[in-house]
Amino acid sequence: MIGYAQLWAADPTAWRAAGTAWRGLDAMVRRRAAEVARTRSALADSWAGPAAGTAGTRLDTLRGAVEAAAPALVEIDQILAEFAALLVRAKALLDAAVRGAAMNRVLIDRHGGVSLDPAVPQVDPRAGAAVLRVGAQIRAALALATRADREAAGRLTGLATAAVTGWTTEPPPDRPAGDADPAAVRRWWDGLSPAQRRWLVRHEPALVGGLDGVPVAMRDQANRLLLPQLRADLLARRAELLATWPRLPGNHLEGLRIAAILGGLDAIEARLVAESGPRAYLLGLDPAGDGRTVVALGDPDRADHVVTYVPGMTSDLPSADGELGRAERILARAAELAPDQPAAAVLWLDYDAPDFVHEAHRASYAHDAGPALHRFQEGLRASHEGGPAHQTVVGHSDGSLVVGSAARDHGLAADDLVLVGSPGVGVDHARDLGLPAGRVWASTAGNDVIRYVPSVGALAGDLALGVALPGIGPVLAFSRPGDDLWFGHDPSDRDFGARVFASDPNGHTGYWDHDNRALDAMARIALGDAGRLPATPP
Repeated sequence: MIGYAQLWAADPTAWRAAGTAWRGLDAMVRRRAAEVARTRSALADSWAGPAAGTAGTRLDTLRGAVEAAAPALVEIDQILAEFAALLVRAKALLDAAVRGAAMNRVLIDRHGGVSLDPAVPQVDPRAGAAVLRVGAQIRAALALATRADREAAGRLTGLATAAVTGWTTEPPPDRPAGDADPAAVRRWWDGLSPAQRRWLVRHEPALVGGLDGVPVAMRDQANRLLLPQLRADLLARRAELLATWPRLPGNHLEGLRIAAILGGLDAIEARLVAESGPRAYLLGLDPAGDGRTVVALGDPDRADHVVTYVPGMTSDLPSADGELGRAERILARAAELAPDQPAAAVLWLDYDAPDFVHEAHRASYAHDAGPALHRFQEGLRASHEGGPAHQTVVGHSDGSLVVGSAARDHGLAADDLVLVGSPGVGVDHARDLGLPAGRVWASTAGNDVIRYVPSVGALAGDLALGVALPGIGPVLAFSRPGDDLWFGHDPSDRDFGARVFASDPNGHTGYWDHDNRALDAMARIALGDAGRLPATPP
């Protein structure tokens, strides 16, 4: 059990920095592996015979051993970053206890024991309650710190054992398909030896990184290994386009697309190496088209609460960092409300979101995304360690249609659904989304232009939305708010059957503003603390 003095003296920043330093050795590992490869090539050019063959085999083995260390360096960073994050939460609880003690004249000794200041009249009924409250806060802080210490120590011990027994082995005999059932994927993964898992991360990172049901930490390691080659391919393609630019003017648009994708990749990579804030996990990245990505903040496999955020129209890889910021705000507010309950947030942008209003009017984008979102949520259930986490899925704008379509057609592994600024979700009543009564939530701001998209699809209604979206122009209110929108009954209407929560009038994209009541509501729902919210806006 972590003691009071130990937690008080603990420095989460130092642990996070230690993890960053270990991860930073990856560049050196790559350089050393490249040096061995160059030596191997030079020998092959000037040396032949049995001895040369033996030397070449030894150098290949050495290069493999050096390269095999790269995922382990990322794993150390994962472990220490999560340890630091839990320490931050534990120290926040401890600080709240100390401040509460000072305000209520409760004494705390160096072992964390609490007692009432002798000068406080014993007849004061609030005094005993204050002692109990401070004591409970200290115990919660120490319990969380102890949990963090045990988890980190166990994972580091496993890593040390792997370093002694060997990182890699022969490849496993079989592979699941990319669209395999996540529960089956998890059973397959659990049947592999640690060395086989590491072999797959190193030699088949594209497979591991994209398999729902594989533990998040291993997917993150695999996808990070893919990043250098992905960037190199994009840069090579851009150079090829530049070389033919004068002769092939059509390459201009492709060049602009690649430049935008590289900008989005830069932003995502900055998140992956950030030394502050929740540790980021890369669960998917595809530069094709407008680009797709799935990024978690905090480890969903070890969190008590996991919220998946699905953005809407115009979302793509270049804008992913901004969308990730919305998920992070829910996470930050949840941490303020319940520091003793570790949480994680996921940006799920693994679909082709519509770019323009005439595309958003078609349900095909959301329909095509349904199977992937269903499989991803099932994967979070399958890969979670310990008891199941409380899972919440938040859909914004057209993202709410993706959520609704997936829930209606495939089912969603979620305890709560949150639909904000929705143009309809493909059903006319909450019960058709497959969740128990009271587990579907909705909110639409009074000045959200999404209210002006009646299902009749009249030209005036289309124009009203088209000119009202940010960056397009002023509102032409040809249409009027209605209960029936493009894709069914308005989820924020009482008759839809969802539990409606309040949103301040901050437009279509303001639900995540720090002063918006909607942000507080989404955080409470994500924590399973929605009972404190009113059923309808005041």
